[in-house]
Amino acid sequence: MAFKREIQGVVLQIAGDKTATILVERRVMHPRYRKFVKRFKKYLIHDENNTVKVGDTVSAVECRPLSARKSFRLKAVLKTGVE
Repeated sequence: MAFKREIQGVVLQIAGDKTATILVERRVMHPRYRKFVKRFKKYLIHDENNTVKVGDTVSAVECRPLSARKSFRLKAVLKTGVE
């Protein structure tokens, strides 16, 4: 069985029905300056029940491609955002 990637990020926007955009931050060491820098990437996740709100911290797990850009589904809402 293949290992499923798991990502964690903050919901930026609700991008249509059953879809949310999350921003994932990772810290990598700069090759020359040997300093940790932040790298960001946006992912579309599938939210079957439309439960997430903007600002929530969520966990998502990799799945089969659901659309051209959507290959992750919501696993859990870790922290609710403040609006």
